[in-house]
Amino acid sequence: MKALITGASSGIGRDMARYLAKKGWELILVARRADRLNELKDELDGAQVHCISLDVGRAEDCRRLYESVRDEQIDMLVNNAGFGLAGEFSETDLDTELNMIDVNIRAVHILTKLFLRDFIERDRGIILNVASSAGFMPGPLLSTYYATKNYVLRLTEAIYEELRRRGSHVKISALCPGPVNTEFNRVAKVKFAVDGISSEECAKTAIDGAIMGKLIIIPGTMMKAGLFFRRFVPEKTLLKLAYGFQRRKNER
Repeated sequence: MKALITGASSGIGRDMARYLAKKGWELILVARRADRLNELKDELDGAQVHCISLDVGRAEDCRRLYESVRDEQIDMLVNNAGFGLAGEFSETDLDTELNMIDVNIRAVHILTKLFLRDFIERDRGIILNVASSAGFMPGPLLSTYYATKNYVLRLTEAIYEELRRRGSHVKISALCPGPVNTEFNRVAKVKFAVDGISSEECAKTAIDGAIMGKLIIIPGTMMKAGLFFRRFVPEKTLLKLAYGFQRRKNER
């Protein structure tokens, strides 16, 4: 079995690679930082690992990535690359946000479409799109990031139903974790107001859930409970609560 993972040089992507390697999967690891990828490859000594250094935030690189591996008989695509940016929408940097949209949305859209067509033709394959619990909620003070994860979640759900109705054996899942202890905090310039789960736990739950064909994968009991009760809160009240939560994160 062979998996392609974007954003594999750190965090959840790296731990997914470690977990799949233990399960005997062959890996194609993609990220911008070649040195980090090579370090991981050396760590996974004994596993079959191929590293590709490119920027999925560039549409042409996404297409080039697909063309370079389209004959490799990929069994699982993991769209994990992504980042966030905290601050009021009127004040955050536009170019950084546009780059975030390219990485968090456009890359997921391009790679999902290209690989999905091949998977449908073969009537097998797994796509795991890394969204977030943010995909279920509004996100004042982290607005663009939350909006991108809403897109990933809803796109994944729509494709799931299309596959179900055509009787396809292709599986597609959205990973929607709450806080996870990764480099995300430093890049987004936030600190979580509650303790996050480990990246290793999140990665294992995600891979196991995707292989089982679960549509929505939510690691952690507390996050599942929080998202369940979220549906009973009026939207304006939710906005106020979300703003307060994000502000406390930013001030920590």
